[in-house]
Amino acid sequence: MSAVSTTPVLPFLPFARPDIGDAEIAAVTEAMRSGWVTTGPVTRQFEQNFVDYLGGGLQGVAVNSATAGLHLALEALGIGPGDEVIAPTLTFTATVEVVRYLGADAVLVDVDPVTLNIDPAKIRAAITPRTKAIMPVHYGGLACDMDAILAIATEHGLKVVEDAAHALPTTWRGALVGQLQSDVTVFSFYANKTITTGEGGMAVTRNAALAQRMRVMRLHGMNRDAFDRFTSKTPAWYYEVVAPGFKYNMTDVAAAMGVQQLARLPQFVQRREQLAQRYHAALASLPLVLPATATAGDVHAWHLYVVRLAPQARMDRDALIQGLSDRGIGTSVHYVPLHRHPYWRDRYQLTPEQYPHADAAYQDMVSLPLFTAMSDADQERVITALHELLG
Repeated sequence: MSAVSTTPVLPFLPFARPDIGDAEIAAVTEAMRSGWVTTGPVTRQFEQNFVDYLGGGLQGVAVNSATAGLHLALEALGIGPGDEVIAPTLTFTATVEVVRYLGADAVLVDVDPVTLNIDPAKIRAAITPRTKAIMPVHYGGLACDMDAILAIATEHGLKVVEDAAHALPTTWRGALVGQLQSDVTVFSFYANKTITTGEGGMAVTRNAALAQRMRVMRLHGMNRDAFDRFTSKTPAWYYEVVAPGFKYNMTDVAAAMGVQQLARLPQFVQRREQLAQRYHAALASLPLVLPATATAGDVHAWHLYVVRLAPQARMDRDALIQGLSDRGIGTSVHYVPLHRHPYWRDRYQLTPEQYPHADAAYQDMVSLPLFTAMSDADQERVITALHELLG
């Protein structure tokens, strides 16, 4: 008679999980009971709270995704057919698919081998007479070299739209991303981000004209949004379409969650930093390249914790992912570089040799679980498994 195993089966540990509490649930319920389930007073409150958090002089435009925010930003800046926009290859396709929405061309460049952020030298080398904008991506929550990028933009008369999907509340030289001198900065509130509204995003800018254009274009190009029309003392039915806009507005249901998540952001940041520092200490002896940290005095948002296998590791990336999966631990890869995807590869005749740093990083990288609802015991499972597999 065979022995019955008494080893407890642990639940699957996901790569990420949103941290939703009773306050968020209550706020969403209140929004639903209010009768305002689309864009209304709670969305406006969220916009105001968000720019208040970032600091003075900004306007916020809440949207239903960061992708929508990036699209609105480029459209408001006048990007169109014949223009070029420079962005890193090591990013999600959303960063540059919006360039193609407008009939412009994406110019993909390599990243810094240490930070995995866009390399300013590669930006400079890629500029042509058609270049109109630069889209830096703050990879994993670590700020790009914004001094260098903004200097290049000023020198060449280029616009800058920051893809800050990973970067709340990242800082650069002590200033929050969103408060720098870029034209527009766009944040994401997707389910696995540092705060979430389920789906959603926020574009912020100091330029009132850009903010107004993005507001008009997020809702069909109408010069009055639903909240204005249904609360105004002028006839509710009348509006004017001033441009062929989009359907990108955030709902009050989503914004209600956002208001509560934003209030919890300080504790979220603290927990992510604790988890990252614990990984740093516990994994230092393994054949891994650990992620770059922020310079002294700055904040890394730690949206992602991406490790890379060192040359002396006894297994490859796919085997490591499988080994962790066998132990009930979820992981991800951020990202398959855009130059490897059929659309971008074929449209622009791209090869891995053009992107040696991004391509090498991709082949060795694994994103480990890191989320604020993760317990110390959850993290210990990951650490133990990595030592079993690589030690």
